[in-house]
Amino acid sequence: MTSETAVPRSTTRRLAEVAKKVGVSEATVSRVLNGKPGVSDATRAAVLTALDVLGYERPTQLRGERARLVGLVLPELGNPIFPALAEVVGGALAQRGFTPVLCTRTAGGLSESDYVEMLLEQQVSGMVFAGGHYMEADAPHEHYFRLLDLRLPAVLVNAAIGELSFPCLATDDVVAVEQAFGHLTSLGHTRIGMVLGPEDHIPSRRKHEAFVSEARRAGLEAGPDCVERSLFSLEGGQAVATRLVKNGITGIICASDVLALGVLRAVRRLGMSVPEDISVVGYDDSAFMNCTNPPLTTVRQPIEAIGRTAVTLLVNQIDGGSVTAEELLFEPELVVRGSTGPVRMRD
Repeated sequence: MTSETAVPRSTTRRLAEVAKKVGVSEATVSRVLNGKPGVSDATRAAVLTALDVLGYERPTQLRGERARLVGLVLPELGNPIFPALAEVVGGALAQRGFTPVLCTRTAGGLSESDYVEMLLEQQVSGMVFAGGHYMEADAPHEHYFRLLDLRLPAVLVNAAIGELSFPCLATDDVVAVEQAFGHLTSLGHTRIGMVLGPEDHIPSRRKHEAFVSEARRAGLEAGPDCVERSLFSLEGGQAVATRLVKNGITGIICASDVLALGVLRAVRRLGMSVPEDISVVGYDDSAFMNCTNPPLTTVRQPIEAIGRTAVTLLVNQIDGGSVTAEELLFEPELVVRGSTGPVRMRD
């Protein structure tokens, strides 16, 4: 066999790897790549998806088709709520025949905009965003508007700025604060504070508005000495909690479980106890919050329902169906554990 007729080694390796990935013969893979008949639609889709997953370029005649890949863009994996959501979304996508591509922002790594460009190059069928820049009023949003211009299917999980007309799902922040605030007042707390995210964080804005409304309704104070803002980290929660405690706050509502863990640490460092001196309420009910000391009272987000609904909305768009751009709000649930208790007088 001459060099002109020999099959390049790289092509042979590609055929073998794709065939192994899909569980079909190399001949079947070759028929798909060359547009030959005799291959089912399901097998053809599986072969093209395998090409994308393995990092091979599609043949020129097939590049116009969307891959059965879906980008899942998350801000981090350190907060347990995001791996939990990724597990739900990934499982639901797999049931629909799609492969999730997990993209996580890291310090000094790729930005959200960079990930969007990468996913577009991979010809993904759609994208699911959770905890992204759409929740931050002062962050860059150009990459979202590009997706709107391209009409690429996308879904946003959690509250977003008002200019983005994507389907959006969020836990009802107003109800969450009502539940937490009502729980603390039922325990006799009259000096209630909040630990929120940054000023431009849309969910934190909603929680703050609900907090002020609940305090006004109860005839309690909700001024600047009752509210602190921080980055969503354990260290941030610890730093601002000290100021709240020194301001005489006895019950603290946090915008995330991670912030609440920082508050627990701050109370201990001050030589005080939870819940004997300070009651603490988290938000998320992420993994292992029932294993903290004491177990954390928190507002549970319905992650299973949110994740599955996000996939349903995305697949409906991919299939050409119409979906509403209105926000869907999910009901939270207060989970009472050991970090809240009756108020007691402090010196």
